[in-house]
Amino acid sequence: MQNTKLLLSSLTLVSLLALAGCSFPGVYKIDIQQGNVVTQDMIDQLKPGMTRRQVRFIMGNPLITDTFHASRWDYLYSIQPGGRQRYQERVSLVFGSDDQLIGLAGDFMPGVSRDQAILGEDGEPSTTATPQTQNEEPAKPGSLLEQIQREVDAAEPVPVPIPEPLEASPQ
Repeated sequence: MQNTKLLLSSLTLVSLLALAGCSFPGVYKIDIQQGNVVTQDMIDQLKPGMTRRQVRFIMGNPLITDTFHASRWDYLYSIQPGGRQRYQERVSLVFGSDDQLIGLAGDFMPGVSRDQAILGEDGEPSTTATPQTQNEEPAKPGSLLEQIQREVDAAEPVPVPIPEPLEASPQ
């Protein structure tokens, strides 16, 4: 009888310690990162008409280069912080027949900073900051500044075609 109680209490203690070791609060769980790290600054540097070499310099090598879609590069990034929910981001860059960048699609878009959106700034001026006004003087006739201003004023925007999004399930 005494041995049975000792055996039962020993097994209970060992099983509780084993269970506590599995889900002990304070056990460090590593962050799991996979793929290409893509930042908003990288996306903002991309311009239509860039060559593949220029894009590779900014973005790095693509994670996926599909032989069936040679004109598309895919950059994927996923992170699972400390055993919590996994987050995934995707960017697809599309090149034209002359190997120049014609568009991008995915979770990042030019000019939309996720950092600002997370911080609640959304690109709008802060109400606590006082706007600073500059006394701009008109450029002197014949100066380089006037020539640059004329070129900027004469520039017309070029529409960038948006590629179709990737299919979620292959057929």
